[in-house]
Amino acid sequence: NADLSQRIHTRSGPPTPDDLDELLTRRRKTQYLLAHPRTIAAFGRECSDRGLYPQGVEVAGVAVRAWRGVPLLPCNKIPVSESGTSSILAMRTGEESQGVIGLHQTGIPDEYEPSLNVRFMGISEQAVTSYLVSAYYSAAILVPDALGVLEDVEIGR
Repeated sequence: NADLSQRIHTRSGPPTPDDLDELLTRRRKTQYLLAHPRTIAAFGRECSDRGLYPQGVEVAGVAVRAWRGVPLLPCNKIPVSESGTSSILAMRTGEESQGVIGLHQTGIPDEYEPSLNVRFMGISEQAVTSYLVSAYYSAAILVPDALGVLEDVEIGR
């Protein structure tokens, strides 16, 4: 639920470097850009068409594509519409940065750890033990500029 002032649309359809620059300028200390893998590929094509080859950065020991030093992380949970459009999220995280924070649900039945429960489901005829493992997490946006969205990004031509 990004603030309306933090939602922008692409200039021409596909995600261009100019679009990502505008997305980054609307917030301070953006730490991550999140996009569907097909959206990242579309951005890569737009960069190649302009002769731009963004440098990668290392996140948790893995090299990832970046724009202006901000990692562009793949997230297949960001939907792609039937018309072939998606969104790119820009976020700052952490309470000390007044960003997006994770919230844990505590006190749930069969709690193994905060926000995580493990429920015994039974033993099959093949002697396989089954458990249902559920995680309960939420996110909160502390200030409006902690999350921005580039909307209606075309990922195919």
